[in-house]
Amino acid sequence: MMLHIAVALLTVQASPPRTYANPIDIDYRYNFEQKNQGISYRSGADPVIVVQRGEYYLFETIGDGYWRSRDLGTWEHITPSRWPLTDIVAPAALSVRDTIYLLPSTTSPLPILMLTEPASGRVEFYNRLLPWLPMARYRETELLAKPDSVQPGPWDAQFFHDPDTERWFLYWNSSNAYPLHAIELDKSKRLAYIGTPKWLFGLQPALHGWERFGQDHRDTTIMPFIEGAWMTKYGGRYYLQYGAPGTEYNVYATGAYVGDDPLGPFTYAPYNPVAYKPGGFVQGAGHGNTFQDVHGNWWSTGTPWIGVNWNFERRIGLHPAGFDADGQMFVDTRFGDFPHWLPTKAGQRSDELFTGWMLLSYRKPITASSARDSFPAGNVTDENPRTFWVAGQNRPGEWLTIDLAALYDVKAIQVNYADYKSGLYGTDSSVVTRFRLGASLDGREWATVADLSRQPRDRPNAYIEMQTPVRARFVRYEHIHVGAVNLAISDIRVFGHGWGIRSRPATPAGLAARRERDERNATITWKPVRGAVGYNVRWGISPAKLYQTYQRFADQGTTLELRALTVGQAYWAAIESFDENGVSTLSPAVPIR
Repeated sequence: MMLHIAVALLTVQASPPRTYANPIDIDYRYNFEQKNQGISYRSGADPVIVVQRGEYYLFETIGDGYWRSRDLGTWEHITPSRWPLTDIVAPAALSVRDTIYLLPSTTSPLPILMLTEPASGRVEFYNRLLPWLPMARYRETELLAKPDSVQPGPWDAQFFHDPDTERWFLYWNSSNAYPLHAIELDKSKRLAYIGTPKWLFGLQPALHGWERFGQDHRDTTIMPFIEGAWMTKYGGRYYLQYGAPGTEYNVYATGAYVGDDPLGPFTYAPYNPVAYKPGGFVQGAGHGNTFQDVHGNWWSTGTPWIGVNWNFERRIGLHPAGFDADGQMFVDTRFGDFPHWLPTKAGQRSDELFTGWMLLSYRKPITASSARDSFPAGNVTDENPRTFWVAGQNRPGEWLTIDLAALYDVKAIQVNYADYKSGLYGTDSSVVTRFRLGASLDGREWATVADLSRQPRDRPNAYIEMQTPVRARFVRYEHIHVGAVNLAISDIRVFGHGWGIRSRPATPAGLAARRERDERNATITWKPVRGAVGYNVRWGISPAKLYQTYQRFADQGTTLELRALTVGQAYWAAIESFDENGVSTLSPAVPIR
């Protein structure tokens, strides 16, 4: 049996990845913005992935450059030849033919950048200057709230090129007072503005429950923010996506308005939110982009929330997406932080991309070589990135051991670091993560299943795929190096399933859904399933369109208050349970009356 484990070591690092897990595994950069406050944190946010010459390029907020990938699983950071002095925030990025056009969010005149050889890092100026854009003038009654100040644009901008008409557009805004704006661009004049800005739409939290601010949409003191515009053309129609209600909570989501022209008019999509992930380990799916991979499959990026050291401490998520036969846009966040297959061919459905590898480590016993007060080892298996273990010292040889409580076929392990008083405000060659992973049947004899003792980069959300399943009851993390002052780990997540004869959990019984007096809210209840790790409440605008998912762990109870509904819209809900061995059949859908 130990030979079986050793074989995995020979293949785990040598073979290309077949799967990925959120947050995506890139070297998130340490941020300088809060250095004066002594706040040290890594972050990644506001992602845009574009395809150029069969490769993927990822741009995001304060990344010291951008990332390149051939498969959406392994990412290489590229330091560009020139870059804005203050780095890029919420960039507009668009690939058209042989050029990537790039524009940072700005409130002052700034040049558009272009990349014709992005793999080389060479960046050129496309035009000399893009003038700033003032907000359109409004009557006070047209605003969502009285603004404290007027922010010119384009901030949170996005380019759109219509391949059928060769027209170009710019969309932008990040505000809780002003709506999204748009303007047409003249390509013959190096993307000069045509006319004046046009306002499009803003948030309506009184009608759209998911647009309300705060944790689980419960903060009534702050007006929500609309931001992160992205345009997608599909089936001759224009889907203008937007992020709301705010990046610093679990309910950060993406909605869509649909129109027949890039400048509207646009109609609110009744099935909003399109991308929504308020539960589980990775929470939040707003402010990203929609793109097709090299095989033609649709994907959606987003900005999950961490928020330990600073409100805007975030990561990047990637989810399968698509359009159904009726043209309804969807983003599949079901098991959205469990391993998924990377795309390999055209026509891969979103449900086919879920590997079926289940979470084995939730609330399992764990021991540590040492621990600081208030930061115990038990935090490492609670599926909460906002709690973490801190070792007594940041030194080689510190360890964590998880007892999975039974034998399983381990197929992937994700190590998620936390930043506790890290003391870093930029990423250099000393910022690397190095460790080993071991597995054991009995907790006494160990075999190394992943050796990252010499890896040359930082991997704060390191995802390690076993090319050959490793049968084990115990999993051990052995520390070697992190660049931070302290060694802190939020979660070690182990994925796989039982071996031999496996039985799936039972389908939850007694599902009931009640619409509240406030139609934006519904209460959903069900009976517990013995041995379940958790449940997925799946909901949508018809029994055949249950595209949204709210994940709950079993120890969080069997009542869910869903606060994301639209007034006047009918909904249906169903439920499934999951454990270490698999997922139950989905219950019959019930109307949310």
